[in-house]
Amino acid sequence: MSTGSKWLELPEGCEEFTTATSLAFTEGPAVHADGTVYFSDIENNRIMKLAPDGTRSVFREPSGRTNGNSFDHQGRLLHCEGAEFGSGGARRITRTNLETGEYEVLTDRFEGVRYNSPNDICVDGQGRIYFTDPCYGDRSQMEMEIEGVYRIDLDGSVTRIIQQPDIERPNGIAVTQDSKQLYLVDSCPTIGGNRKIWSFDLDEHGTPSNQRVVIDFAPGRGGDGMRLDMEGNLLIAAGIMSPRGPHETAEVPPGIYVVAPDGEIKSRIPIHEDVLTNLAFGGADGRTIYITAGKTLYKARVAIPGQVSYPAWTA
Repeated sequence: MSTGSKWLELPEGCEEFTTATSLAFTEGPAVHADGTVYFSDIENNRIMKLAPDGTRSVFREPSGRTNGNSFDHQGRLLHCEGAEFGSGGARRITRTNLETGEYEVLTDRFEGVRYNSPNDICVDGQGRIYFTDPCYGDRSQMEMEIEGVYRIDLDGSVTRIIQQPDIERPNGIAVTQDSKQLYLVDSCPTIGGNRKIWSFDLDEHGTPSNQRVVIDFAPGRGGDGMRLDMEGNLLIAAGIMSPRGPHETAEVPPGIYVVAPDGEIKSRIPIHEDVLTNLAFGGADGRTIYITAGKTLYKARVAIPGQVSYPAWTA
């Protein structure tokens, strides 16, 4: 992992980032077709929205400690209601129809056991939902011993598709819109814990196989959230300025890492703030990225539009 000067420059086609808004602890951005950005403020237990004119307002409070958000093919907003930063975590996957206001629970248990703390979520080209369920907070509240990855099929059935020992602690997740590849952040904040980005092949049923490492950020802080662009590159929120303990170093500077599927680091969008959490594509041409970083929501322009299930643009 190089930390030379080339990682301190914006990639070709990327414009300097700007601050969109600031809050307590931002996560899980998702951009609607009308340009509104929805994102989590986990510490304050709410989901916020940022209108295209810059107006900021509360979308839902309390939010069940919502972390990740994403849109499905019908423009419905999916939520990972977690269990971090205090009480009130609902530990389930929910969905909001923004047109009708309908708010429904998709799953809150697997085989009768409550989830740990749903973290991140995505949708493949067939409309199947994938989400991660680690436990980064109070591990004494765990009812589910396994920290895994789950798929919700179109009929509503839920299947656990990845678990220990194949991975340690699943975090960010992304899937290609041809439904053939799944990428997973495995970030375990323990000494010697995984800081890897995994790739899996998906068959026609959404079952993963052929696990392989795309990139290993160890011993620095690994990835959190990530998204895919139209050329198949991974944009990964990773790195840290000030290590939080002996389990990590400052070897990986904070930023959005643009990584090819073969693991080549193409560039980095440097953001001088701890801790970067996630990002989402938006904008009229799909080339604006919104980045949640600690208490701040940033935006930047990139050269390649995003690969998303519900675009606000025509690529």
